[in-house]
Amino acid sequence: MFGKTQRNDPAEAELASHRLMLRAGMIYQVSAGVYSYMPLALRTLRKIEQIIREEIDAAGGQEVMMSALQPLEFWEQSGRSEAMGNELFRLHDRRDRPLVLAPTHEELLTYMVKANVNSYRDLPLIIYQIQTKFRDEPRPRGGLIRVREFDMKDAYSFDVDQDGLDVSYDAMAQAYRNIFSRCGLETIEVEADSGAIGGKDSSEFILIADAGEDTIVLCPSGDYAANAEKAVFAKPQQDAEPLLPIEEAHTPGIKTIDELSKYLKEPARKTLKAVFYMAMGELVFVVIRGDLEVNEVKLSNVLGGAPGLRLASPEEVQEHGLTAGSASPIGLNGIKVVADDSVDMGSNFLAGANKPDYHLRNTNHHRDFEADIVDDIALAQRGDSCENWARATAMFWIAHYPDENGEPHLILMGCYGIGVGRLLGATIEQNHDENGMVLPATIAPYDVSLVALNMQNETVAESAQALYDELRGAGLEVLFDDRNESAGVKFNDADLIGLPIRLVVSLRNIRDSVVEVKRRSSSEAETVATTDVATEVKAMLAG
Repeated sequence: MFGKTQRNDPAEAELASHRLMLRAGMIYQVSAGVYSYMPLALRTLRKIEQIIREEIDAAGGQEVMMSALQPLEFWEQSGRSEAMGNELFRLHDRRDRPLVLAPTHEELLTYMVKANVNSYRDLPLIIYQIQTKFRDEPRPRGGLIRVREFDMKDAYSFDVDQDGLDVSYDAMAQAYRNIFSRCGLETIEVEADSGAIGGKDSSEFILIADAGEDTIVLCPSGDYAANAEKAVFAKPQQDAEPLLPIEEAHTPGIKTIDELSKYLKEPARKTLKAVFYMAMGELVFVVIRGDLEVNEVKLSNVLGGAPGLRLASPEEVQEHGLTAGSASPIGLNGIKVVADDSVDMGSNFLAGANKPDYHLRNTNHHRDFEADIVDDIALAQRGDSCENWARATAMFWIAHYPDENGEPHLILMGCYGIGVGRLLGATIEQNHDENGMVLPATIAPYDVSLVALNMQNETVAESAQALYDELRGAGLEVLFDDRNESAGVKFNDADLIGLPIRLVVSLRNIRDSVVEVKRRSSSEAETVATTDVATEVKAMLAG
């Protein structure tokens, strides 16, 4: 078999799945976020792909294969060349025509649908592919969890109206549930942000993992779940108070909300926090209640999906005449002010006085300042109660179709993606122990690990080869460890690779006409008559 196992954990591997795949010889790292699949991984990925095909086909999908190399013009027309920013791999051909390596395929498929949908009779459609994508991730990590080149199943539904989209969504959501279940993966469906894909609403299927990159909000009642970037939550209201006159307070050396709260003996919820961002070359003054944090995804969305949104540097803040640590939106001119709706959930706030070492008591939105935009831009935090439930999918409007009277209508498009390699990594994250992977039978590269002890012995070699041939003849996939290695090395590698069932052929077992059989998920082994092994293994796999 091409590929070697490793005894020690790779130093660069953070996640269990990354560590175990490297140790098992499943993947080979080419560069940061770029991997080649070795035979073990490729066999498993092919099984995952087959499960995906079966379930998407059952939902009415038709498979295509779109080009990974696309004209940049497609992306400029959609506006996503700017939205994708540096994640979009760009290049030029020999005639200096700009091209991209596609990170996803909405643009191209839109053109294909426009060319082939001539009537409402051509709809609905679900089109999908399993193909390589390219994204120049700023921080690739976790092996196959976040990479720059990856295989993805991307599917797209096209419907004449919202009712049709709901049907397509339900079909795809059920297909996803079936796929994850068949791959041995437990997931939770949550609300999410659509990101650069565009569209109004989006759902994610996520798994709970301590090493995960995202934070999610799960309500105890079980009726709401969302990515923290998307989560809607009930912000604590404050008791109504009469508006009091502004008073200046001397606050020497005070620059943070915690320091201000302690110095003036007011809770953080009675303060207004100033945060400065740069968006499309413009300074944005963000104001939010002091007990909350800014959600940059929500902020970007209320700014129209501002690409390259980032915190302003101290120099940029100073250039606009603002005093970091003592700033407020009171009296500002020519600077865009975005306020979280929490500024209207209370009154008489502490805020900066726009001069060093001073703050203002009793500041109030509308009376003392006006924000250009007021919206929910707060990040959900632990302990917040949550509200609202909405089931949705990422969507946007594309192309036209003529109805029975020839009148043009917009087509409603839904987008659905599964990273195939990420699914493998996620499955390993949920299915491993201290000794290695514990792969579900449905996606394991082989059904059985056949371990022969003391292959130098002619009787053992012949018996093991005969059992190997019998199992393969019975339709089972067998990884035959016929190396001249110690029992410990062979057992450790079998546990590391994590095939569902391990069979052991030894001289002692041969004398008793039995074979040792052990499930990878069990600590106990049993013996089975040599003549019954194939039947018993099939029954165990079916169970």
